[in-house]
Amino acid sequence: MHPAFFPPPRRTAAIALLALGASMAAGVQAASAYPNKAITLVIAYPPGGSTDAVGRMVGTELAQRLKQPVVIENLGGAGGAIGAQKVARAPADGYTLLLSANNEMAIAPLINKAIKYRVFQDFTPIGLVATQPMVLVASQASGVKNTQDFLNRLRQNPGKYSYGSSGVGTALHIAGEMVQQAGQVTMTHVPYKGVAPLTNDLLGGSLDFGVFVLSSGLPHIRAGKVVALGTTEAKRSTVTPDIPALAENPAFAKVDINSWFALMGPAQLPPQVLTTLSAALNDTLQSPSFRAKLEASGNVVAVPGQDMGAFLKAQVSKYQQIVETAKIEDR
Repeated sequence: MHPAFFPPPRRTAAIALLALGASMAAGVQAASAYPNKAITLVIAYPPGGSTDAVGRMVGTELAQRLKQPVVIENLGGAGGAIGAQKVARAPADGYTLLLSANNEMAIAPLINKAIKYRVFQDFTPIGLVATQPMVLVASQASGVKNTQDFLNRLRQNPGKYSYGSSGVGTALHIAGEMVQQAGQVTMTHVPYKGVAPLTNDLLGGSLDFGVFVLSSGLPHIRAGKVVALGTTEAKRSTVTPDIPALAENPAFAKVDINSWFALMGPAQLPPQVLTTLSAALNDTLQSPSFRAKLEASGNVVAVPGQDMGAFLKAQVSKYQQIVETAKIEDR
């Protein structure tokens, strides 16, 4: 082969160093310029639900702060797992993010063996956005008015009554199981395909009890169409101080569970990208207008800078205990 194809060793080393330097410079420039194009925010549920509402508000705020469009992509299915899977497999460049909820992040991997992503290995936690309690309600037809009525009915008639949720393994289902375990009572779980059919049966009186996310149940509670027995956090929500916490009844003293929303990215987001996104989210959480909108829908806005990784580990541990005791499995 012609000698020209074999550069002298010193020249080869110089070329390699130049190439490495150029590559590193390009990487630094790309990171420092982030973001320089539209960001896709995946919401792993259909339009119209509580996660979608929160996600769209977050998207609007991030777009203003990052000076780039934030495109909402609703990708429902498998209790949020399909949307989460897409983000887990996306490039770690900050241009595909997930507005996640507890279903796909903390519950589904515990009960569905078909889920391939690993929560603590395949995602980068960016920050907690908001929490809200769930609320146990009774149909008007049941005649139950408070937690003591509820306990008396169930203890006198074990297994006779039923409660509905938005599906097997959802946060609403887990909350219902926690209520049963704490109160040492038994109900038949009726899983619905979403909140709409659950609501119809509760309002129609063909279902005795149900669990709602507070934002979904509040309009029906305020209209007097269902009876709020109690919210599922340890203390009353600051958004609805007139609705008691279930834990106020000694039988439910250990009931403390909520629904939450968080911003997540694929694993191994570059540090500068993570810093940029975290700063934009923290600024959003301190916006008075953003806080007012979220609180109006039943949410409590998260404290900026909260350790999302530690929060997620604690949530998974709590759900795992309930799932194992109730033997919940998504077939």
